[in-house]
Amino acid sequence: MYRRTFGLRLIACSLTLLGLAACGSNLGTESSFPEQRGSRVFQEGVPENRETIFGEGGILGGSEKDLKDGQGGGGIGVNSYLWRASLDTLSFMPLSSADPFGGVIITDWYTPPESPGERFKVTVYILDRRLRADGLRVSAFKQNLDTTNNWIPVELTPKTTTNLENAILKRARELRIAREGE
Repeated sequence: MYRRTFGLRLIACSLTLLGLAACGSNLGTESSFPEQRGSRVFQEGVPENRETIFGEGGILGGSEKDLKDGQGGGGIGVNSYLWRASLDTLSFMPLSSADPFGGVIITDWYTPPESPGERFKVTVYILDRRLRADGLRVSAFKQNLDTTNNWIPVELTPKTTTNLENAILKRARELRIAREGE
């Protein structure tokens, strides 16, 4: 029985080595295949209305008009001006999460240096691909430190979140005007 198993193993190893030797190596020699870039050759350039599996605008999405309006490009699924303006406006706070496809920015808790007994957290929701005032919603949270070193939630006035939304919208308009001036 042992000889039979040994014989089968020897045959299997021999066939494996023979198969590997047949593969050969082309190291140090030139390939006989021409180098090919891309899968299609266009004699007169790439056609303008070429169909792709990703639809109009390709993998980045959006048409040329959408890219100009900040509604696509760069691989994000929300208005690029609102996205950039939100990041710019909240740049002093540490980021916890940023999802450009879902349009959600969440900051971590931020404690102002001048008042170590309070901290803030902000969540920004970009709801539209267009630059519109109703395409943005901000939620802000505040906590104060009590005498037993516990953080106690404090209600913020609606004016605080409105001021943050207005600051983001103002920055988004500035970015759009700067882009149009190019």
